[in-house]
Amino acid sequence: MTTQTTQVRTGAQLTWLYVPGDRPEVVAKALAAGADVVVVDLEDAVAPDRKEYARAATAELLTERPPVPVHVRVNALDDPESIADLHALRTPAALGTLAGLRLPKVSSPAEILRTTELVPGLPLYALLESALAVEHAFAIATAHPALHGIALGEADLRADLGVRSDAGLDWPRSRVVVAARAAGLAPPPQSVHPDVRDLAGLAASCAHGRDLGFFGRAAIHPRQLPVIEAAYLPTPEEIETAETILGAAAGHPGAQALPDGRFIDTAAAAGAVAPVAARASSRAVAALPGVTRAWWNRRSPTQPGN
Repeated sequence: MTTQTTQVRTGAQLTWLYVPGDRPEVVAKALAAGADVVVVDLEDAVAPDRKEYARAATAELLTERPPVPVHVRVNALDDPESIADLHALRTPAALGTLAGLRLPKVSSPAEILRTTELVPGLPLYALLESALAVEHAFAIATAHPALHGIALGEADLRADLGVRSDAGLDWPRSRVVVAARAAGLAPPPQSVHPDVRDLAGLAASCAHGRDLGFFGRAAIHPRQLPVIEAAYLPTPEEIETAETILGAAAGHPGAQALPDGRFIDTAAAAGAVAPVAARASSRAVAALPGVTRAWWNRRSPTQPGN
């Protein structure tokens, strides 16, 4: 029996650090904090009377290429502020240096299509923050080739659903992971952990998110970055398991039993290497031993633009 798989865009980032767009000095520090992506926020982190300043400061930042990829989270498309946000980002300089546009409160594919008309050529990332958005997850994920990723906005989603415990979000989380996979997108990153002092809680939450199929996480403070990295990068035990399975598979193609009694086949090899390769993280793949890295590189296409 053969296993059908969906080709997945590779080059997934591990850490996404949010920073207020109206705080240029904080943005500068964030760019040196070690995150894979810095997300300049023009939405929730900026007060209404600071929106115009935030746009101007962000446009100024993007006149030169930043040292790490920068995304901008604009205001929701049904908010008049979003038109001003997109207009500020349509300059040749910004379009040449901006690595992605994060769209909050997306609930339908039409919003993706509308954005591609307003700012053609930019990689888009949709944030799903309502019950309707979760129901439309796959349709949103396949709306346009410019869409490079989806993720949950859990604060708004929690309020929309009226859930009282974290477990109440596990079904929407799994739904978004499945939709991203089915659409050929990279695994979604987890939503932010709002308590920047609760590093133990962050670590436990990341472990749970990894079990659900997420890869990486959004952060709101640099102290959260090492915890996210530790949770998602492969452990020595995972690397050893992958090397054992892939070494056996390379020597004897097809199904077989290992000396310790484990049964392996192509699906087992894929299952062993996927967490080790950290779901296509270039940082994680570079750290893999030779057999595992070679196997992963043979199976994984390169994602354009990353």
